[in-house]
Amino acid sequence: MNGWQLHIPTDKPIHSWLKPIHFASVPGATTPLLDEVMTNLIAHLDQQGHRIQDQPTAETDLILTTARFGEPVEWRKALLFSARRRLQIARTPTILTLVHITRAQFEEKLAYFADILQKEEVDPHDYDFPGLAPGARVVLHEQGRRGGAILALERLVQAQSKSIRVLLIVGDSYPEEAYHFDLVGAYPRSKAASPDGFYADIVLRIVTALSTREVTKHEVVGDLISQTLWQSAIAPEAMCNASVELGKRQFFTNMVQITDLVAVPAVSDAVSSQYSEGCFATWDTTLNALIATVTGSARPVNKGNLTERDLAIIVGLRSDGMGAQVRHVAERQNDPPSSEAVEMMDMDTALPTIRLDAAWGSEAGRRAPVVRSKLHGHRSISAYDPAFVEFVPLDAPYYHYLVSCATEAQAQGIKGAFGRSEALHNPDDPRQIVFTILPGHGLMLAEKWKAGTVPFQILWEAMDSGALQIQDTIPQGPMGYVPDADGMMVVQAEK
Repeated sequence: MNGWQLHIPTDKPIHSWLKPIHFASVPGATTPLLDEVMTNLIAHLDQQGHRIQDQPTAETDLILTTARFGEPVEWRKALLFSARRRLQIARTPTILTLVHITRAQFEEKLAYFADILQKEEVDPHDYDFPGLAPGARVVLHEQGRRGGAILALERLVQAQSKSIRVLLIVGDSYPEEAYHFDLVGAYPRSKAASPDGFYADIVLRIVTALSTREVTKHEVVGDLISQTLWQSAIAPEAMCNASVELGKRQFFTNMVQITDLVAVPAVSDAVSSQYSEGCFATWDTTLNALIATVTGSARPVNKGNLTERDLAIIVGLRSDGMGAQVRHVAERQNDPPSSEAVEMMDMDTALPTIRLDAAWGSEAGRRAPVVRSKLHGHRSISAYDPAFVEFVPLDAPYYHYLVSCATEAQAQGIKGAFGRSEALHNPDDPRQIVFTILPGHGLMLAEKWKAGTVPFQILWEAMDSGALQIQDTIPQGPMGYVPDADGMMVVQAEK
């Protein structure tokens, strides 16, 4: 930390791995309220021990900029696409755009979206907003139908500001609240109950996001897997069949492609051209590996109708933790695994292994992780039957200061949660499903081995029976489950 000391003024639980950041401001279009927020935000970043730079450099972690709501930023001026050229820096740091919306505008837009989102089909006239790409109306409608009016508004603001990370400041002459927007559609809120608390919370949310790192630098290891061996494996066909079953139940949301939101000739190296709607994986005892979906950030992948070319083979983790170790199959295209590859693989290191008994036929006698299959999606659980399902909470800081997909922090959080599972550590525990909720992001489901079933069958049958009830709305902060009169555990989330 070069002698710096972070000063963290909060009574909320925080992550232990926060670090100082370098930041600079490059204001865009502004308002008096934005000027006030920018000044105070910089002051609180400074007070918490972060380094202010007059100009962005190669060390810069964050650039703060501004935009006015409803006024589209021309892509050539948007820092997300032009920072390296305009500012003469070697890489594009995280760009956070502060956008001011009045209380009346905010309420009007939410009411408007709530009204038009009742329509099942897109009416192009409903989405006649300036600054959007032709395909944006479909994205806004699909996202809004899944996540509500606030998610449709989020995508509108991102498209018009030409920025993925946005701090939407709501208020007239002073800030009343702020929403934190990101690529996967999170929208946690900082409340302006007091000025110091408001800015301290914003700073901590920003620094949390910047203090972790992506773990997607996967490496190829070992010899090529022959076609003969690949064809003898059980999991590839099971993955393809499971994708159809999950697709029938509409578990996966549609992929968001950046060029559907904004009309730009090329997407910046600072952000993926699209983000996937989820991923899943199951263990194969023949290959002694986790068979997972390939990343959707490289090319579009229909998770509801996979083919074998959409699968990757994960066999371990890099020693430096920066990614997973994968093997390739001869005579076929080999794309990297889903961005969540590390978290899907690493969670097994905190859990026991089992030896499959005679009921598993040709697989009998083989050792395998206690978790057979894993399913991640941008959905949540509204209720579950505790006789069949176990909920494992994350450590407390994850509910107050959110992290996102493909990061070391999220992998650690998931590993910690599942590592505390009673059902996964106790062979006699009858609960076959374990899950956790990732605030602002989605969920991770784990399925145990049960003779007579195929991978993911326990999960989709629980969805059908109501033992596991999927919902679109994802908690954005503290949450938990409480019993109802029928013995189901029902979600309670902070508003």
